[in-house]
Amino acid sequence: PVEEIILEPKEDTTGMKCIGREITDQLELVPAKLYIKRYIRPKYITPQDDESLNHKGIIAELPVFPIEKGIAGSGLLAQVMIDKFVDHLPIYRQIERFKRERVKISSSTINGWQESICNLLEPLYDTLKRRVLAQGYLQVDETPIQVLDKNKKGKTHRGYHWLYYSPLEKTVFFDYQHGRSRAGPSKLLKNFSGYLQSDGYAVYDIIAKRESITHLNCIAHARREFEKALAYDKPKAEYAMDMFQKLYAIEAKAREENFSPEQRYELRLDKSLPLLNELGKWVVETYKTALPKSPIGKATAYCIPRWDKLTNYLHDGSLEIDNNLAENSIRPITLGRKNYLFAGSARGAERAAMFYSFFGTCKKNDVNPFEWLRKVLEVIPEHKANKLHELLPK
Repeated sequence: PVEEIILEPKEDTTGMKCIGREITDQLELVPAKLYIKRYIRPKYITPQDDESLNHKGIIAELPVFPIEKGIAGSGLLAQVMIDKFVDHLPIYRQIERFKRERVKISSSTINGWQESICNLLEPLYDTLKRRVLAQGYLQVDETPIQVLDKNKKGKTHRGYHWLYYSPLEKTVFFDYQHGRSRAGPSKLLKNFSGYLQSDGYAVYDIIAKRESITHLNCIAHARREFEKALAYDKPKAEYAMDMFQKLYAIEAKAREENFSPEQRYELRLDKSLPLLNELGKWVVETYKTALPKSPIGKATAYCIPRWDKLTNYLHDGSLEIDNNLAENSIRPITLGRKNYLFAGSARGAERAAMFYSFFGTCKKNDVNPFEWLRKVLEVIPEHKANKLHELLPK
């Protein structure tokens, strides 16, 4: 928005001709303000009602609120969640900011708001999960989160947020699990079929043994192993790094020239496949002569059992060379951990997974998360269950 301020000269300009205007723009800020939205509903009765003392009358219905009989409006509720899960502002800091506006809100009140919002959005979260898992190509990863242990006062245990990202639809889904075992992802991916891309964590190898799944590993993880070896065996590590750089240059060309999946598939067969064949042979030969515990030995040992999975991205032009898109989706959780350190309970970790899913999908699709959440909170109480997909960020 632009606020125009016209500054006329102090001198008398009577009879003078305006020959132009000089325009200077200044970016300004109006701090967010709390205000009360007051609904006033006149109540009417007929003369007959008045005479009969029957005061039923008529009155306008209140709009549906996100929290029934709650004092918090959709904009305030949306901002609380944005501050916490997008800007990583802990609740106690938000409370201090409210105090500057001379409004006292307790942490228990805000916690109650969060729980009410989560209950309201749970069906939409389930809709997002179904949508993500219905895709034929998923990137997966996991990241730890400390969670207060209800059985040990003051102690925390390490839980995990498991990420499922669809590069084709740019949809993000986080699922909280108590640990890092394969139980959680095995259950969630029980009916999944298609391409599954991951790092080298063994859990994914077990899940991907199903015939319905084609497993892809991440070239970036393989490259990192050789990067670690640069200080110990520079000539060999540099050769591998140069080959990886050439592979990524091919991906950059396809991206910059906006290749279709079919065009990227043909480009990879023509340019990437010969490079991978050459690099694969070199990895095997180098492994034979390298000390097993040396950095270059570990780098080649990482690649050999995974080579087919590292090259599986050649099968389809829609597939990515690495898992970096999924890793980028995890970064907000990493930043959040530095600010609020731990989740107060398993339920709190589940709530975080929900909002990291929604806001991660907003980010991938260039959707303003505040505007999206405010609108959803306004309409979801009366939205049809079979049309919830319409409310997902897109």
